[in-house]
Amino acid sequence: MASPFAERRWGSTSSPLRGPMTALAKTRVGSWVVRRSAGVDRRVLHASKGRFTVLGPIGAPTLLLTTTGAKSGLSRTSPLLYARDGDDIFVVGSNFGQERHPAWTANLLANPACTVNTAGAEVDAVATLLDGPERERIYRLFESDVTDVYSVYRDRTDREIRVFRLSAS
Repeated sequence: MASPFAERRWGSTSSPLRGPMTALAKTRVGSWVVRRSAGVDRRVLHASKGRFTVLGPIGAPTLLLTTTGAKSGLSRTSPLLYARDGDDIFVVGSNFGQERHPAWTANLLANPACTVNTAGAEVDAVATLLDGPERERIYRLFESDVTDVYSVYRDRTDREIRVFRLSAS
């Protein structure tokens, strides 16, 4: 059975830009730049219906996650990197190694129903917070298969970084 989450990346993980962009993202200044560009990336992803991203040239797996605000009840959309394992996809609330969890993680804890847009295809999903060995296995998957920047993010903070499974509902 094929995954309910579409897959289409533009760019390549072997791009000559990947090394320098990853090295930059590992620095505090680079993390700040990436954080500040999230709004631009959100607009690019929205305008292209999830087909293109600022990180596209390096083949980064990017999705749009739409959650319901835990406090406001309003729809909130965040561009995030993701990893696949079987039919599910996973997202990590690294927040670039900052001390606070990203707001979208609190939204999923309050209401796990969400919408995932990959490659322009929207899928209703349910989020499950992972813990223990499964959380650790998926975090290592992000470090090895998505980008080793996640190792740096983990080392920057004392909080346990939240990891979620997104399953089609």
